[in-house]
Amino acid sequence: MLRWTITFLILAIIAGILGFGGLAAGAAMAAKVTFFIFLGLFVINLIRGLVSSK
Repeated sequence: MLRWTITFLILAIIAGILGFGGLAAGAAMAAKVTFFIFLGLFVINLIRGLVSSK
């Protein structure tokens, strides 16, 4: 999922440079959403790992 975040971020940067405002905004939003999903899953797995190691 982190790969998708990076892909959308790069797409947003390229679209922003080329002047495609709507496309850049959509890709940036997709990058934000996938980043926060990835971050949430990371925190959940981190907590589960700490709890199960005791």
